[in-house]
Amino acid sequence: MPTREQAWTLVCDWIQNDGLRKHVLSVEAAVRAYARKYGADEELWGIAALVHDLDYERFPNMDDAVDGHPRTALRLFESLGWPGEIRQAVAAHADFLGVPPVHLLDKTLRACDEITGLILATAYVRPSRNLHEVTLASVKKKWKDRRFTAAIDREEIAHNVAALGEDLDAHIQFVLGAMQGIADELGVGGA
Repeated sequence: MPTREQAWTLVCDWIQNDGLRKHVLSVEAAVRAYARKYGADEELWGIAALVHDLDYERFPNMDDAVDGHPRTALRLFESLGWPGEIRQAVAAHADFLGVPPVHLLDKTLRACDEITGLILATAYVRPSRNLHEVTLASVKKKWKDRRFTAAIDREEIAHNVAALGEDLDAHIQFVLGAMQGIADELGVGGA
């Protein structure tokens, strides 16, 4: 089992893009919070979330059946002897691989992945850039505006949240709260 420090070192080696680093940190915070809620292994879940997009910057072509995201990272994790639960969750988060999300960790990672982008974007457009001022209502307002973060698939988010067995509004509030806990690290702690 890798340590969080080892996983973060890998993230820093593989991901130079600040936005992508903030994304994986956001997903990690949300997934760790769910691990606590469900009484699961917070370290295992947090590490899986932290590294789920490890190879995306270097290998973004998801159609590349050999090196495309997340195939390169999965081979790396296997070579490092990382637990199968981490590899399964990372593979399952990429629905195009055809690996079904069978474990609670898999479903949680999928449910938390895209919503973090919408939440961060909602904070970015605030004059204060303060995540602590973002509310469920402000995220829901941006959710309804399909031009805002148009690449974020709202139907996929809703499907993944339902598959997790959570209410959509409660999920957004829960993920928002987890992200607010690391707002300064995400650069949206306000002035």
